[in-house]
Amino acid sequence: MSIRLVPVTRDNWLEALKLQIKEEQKDFVPGVAVSLAMVYIKPDGDQVNYLPFAIYDGNRMVGFIMHAYEEHTSDMYWINGFLIDAKDQGKGYGTTALLQMIQYIKNRFSGCKEIRLTVHKNNDNAKKLYSSLGFLDTGEIWGEEQVFKLPV
Repeated sequence: MSIRLVPVTRDNWLEALKLQIKEEQKDFVPGVAVSLAMVYIKPDGDQVNYLPFAIYDGNRMVGFIMHAYEEHTSDMYWINGFLIDAKDQGKGYGTTALLQMIQYIKNRFSGCKEIRLTVHKNNDNAKKLYSSLGFLDTGEIWGEEQVFKLPV
């Protein structure tokens, strides 16, 4: 396994749109098209920047992950839109990609003291993954989503 995060650009965005999750996961994470639209629409405000990445194993795209952040803050560094294609789930790609994203954020933003993400209240597999990597449930609820944080 040779996992790497590659920015989504005009060269690979169409391939990213083909990524699919399992039917029972449809309520857990937005599709890639919705995540990519957020980059342009900026639904969380003009101060939020979005960086979408494709997850590759060698030359094969296996997933998607996005980083959203507000520069010059200590706790507004988010991971969202995270998914592994249905045919590639359960192979360790998610854990490896998530660790790489965490390291990317730590390396790029020295002021970051906390990385956050949300997880659907019924997504027990994701909650187990995030908890195993040190994420803590904050107790905050946003609609159907629980907010988790990773102290940096």
